[in-house]
Amino acid sequence: MRHGRTGATMPDTLPAPPPGPTAATAHPAVVCRGVAKIFGRTYAVRDVDLEIPAGTVHALVGENGAGKSTLLGMISGRLAADTGTVDVFGNPLGAGGPRRARGLGLVAVYQELTMVPALSAEANVFLGGTLSRRGFLARREMRRRYLQMCADFEVSIPPDVPVRTLSVSQQQILEIMRGVQTDGRILLLDEPSAALAEHERDILYRVLDRLRSQGTTIVFVSHNLDEVLRLSDSISVLRNGRLVRTGPRAQWNRQELIRAMVGREIEVTARGGTHEPGAPALEASGVTVPGVLTDIDLRVHEGEIVGLWGLVGSGRTTFLRALAGLDRTSTGELRLAGTPASWPRSTRQAIAGGVVMVPEDRKNGLVPAMDGTDNISVGITRSTRAGRVDQGAERRRAEHYTRYFGFAAGRLGSPVRHLSGGNQQKVLLAKWAARDPRVFLIDEPTRGIDVGAKSEVLASLVSLAKDGAAVVVTSSELEEVLAIANRLLVFAHGRVVREIPADSPDFRVRDIVRLGFLDKDPD
Repeated sequence: MRHGRTGATMPDTLPAPPPGPTAATAHPAVVCRGVAKIFGRTYAVRDVDLEIPAGTVHALVGENGAGKSTLLGMISGRLAADTGTVDVFGNPLGAGGPRRARGLGLVAVYQELTMVPALSAEANVFLGGTLSRRGFLARREMRRRYLQMCADFEVSIPPDVPVRTLSVSQQQILEIMRGVQTDGRILLLDEPSAALAEHERDILYRVLDRLRSQGTTIVFVSHNLDEVLRLSDSISVLRNGRLVRTGPRAQWNRQELIRAMVGREIEVTARGGTHEPGAPALEASGVTVPGVLTDIDLRVHEGEIVGLWGLVGSGRTTFLRALAGLDRTSTGELRLAGTPASWPRSTRQAIAGGVVMVPEDRKNGLVPAMDGTDNISVGITRSTRAGRVDQGAERRRAEHYTRYFGFAAGRLGSPVRHLSGGNQQKVLLAKWAARDPRVFLIDEPTRGIDVGAKSEVLASLVSLAKDGAAVVVTSSELEEVLAIANRLLVFAHGRVVREIPADSPDFRVRDIVRLGFLDKDPD
């Protein structure tokens, strides 16, 4: 059966890309010659020459602000190169933009979600690419195709569920499904697994391996170096807008990549557990969210870091939201600093009790058009002088808290939308630290930031604990949680199936991942 959108026969599994060039006329999939992009007076990318063979997987890596996403944007047609050229299978991309790129077989999936919240999951997957027959929507074919993709991705997302009710992870999967369901010869991915848990990443890797075997060229940006080394045929490293080095996968290991990216050795911060935790800062018992969480207890002390880990859908983020007053259906009993407290029904109530939540989606915690100083000051008492806001005092306060998280004070005057993901995360942490809470609830603190910024953010969480704050942190990066946590709670199916002290022999990735697939403690 043929359909009006592409005129292609819809297969029973992932779509095979259109035939590539013949051996006699084959061109590289992408060729960049001297491409550069300037924002204001700053070169985001400068004089990059790059050639990507057809049918291969090519990774672009570098620190935040190195130029990876800008280069990907120029290859996709989303950004026009100020100088230089981009050719796709021997055809100049020119200034035609995304429409021209799509016509040449390029499909891009960006890190920032582009879901329409009110539309269904299925409608979002086929957004801009609906199937039709004789001028009518091919609804049955789209439903069949959607369910087949869900099977390929090993997920269960009802086709009619509104996207606004889905987690960030589920929305990211839908973004990728939207990309692969097209007939693209080149798939461009910006941080495709940043919001995915380990088992979801494994599924994504298998899908990408299958697409490569079918002849699709894949170009992706990632901060996950293990992922880069797992997937890539070749790797390019950018630093300060310049291409430092390109080479086949066999020439790289993790330390070589880090050296090329940042010019120095970096290791994940070790646990700073030399200080003794203080008195209980937060005690929650019997925490329940109907249909999601069942009877969960938590005690976290001053100066302690408690990690929460589980697969997507295990309830760990819902648990944080309940403690932060963001889930009105939640129930439980609460003590703050040893004193009974009302169960929070709003974030205002939780903040008044000294409990703040740093969300995983930075867009929900920052105002992109405002600068760093104003973002930190939002929602707290402003410093005034003679009836006016004291800008100097506001800036000094912002400098104090951002310095704590390793943020360069000279960038406080920049709109946060112009900052790298790592610097945005530091501003977000500083914003909540400025409220002087006793308890930090932090969801995915290193999502979408580079290896250097990750080390700084993790070190700052250890410093918060050393200074007496109680920290509860979740992350899809289990190794990072293990590096800083004093204790770990393992979630599965809305329950805590095991609590593991840091000095336990069970504090190992393999054993913890196994627990995450259980619905009760095996013992």
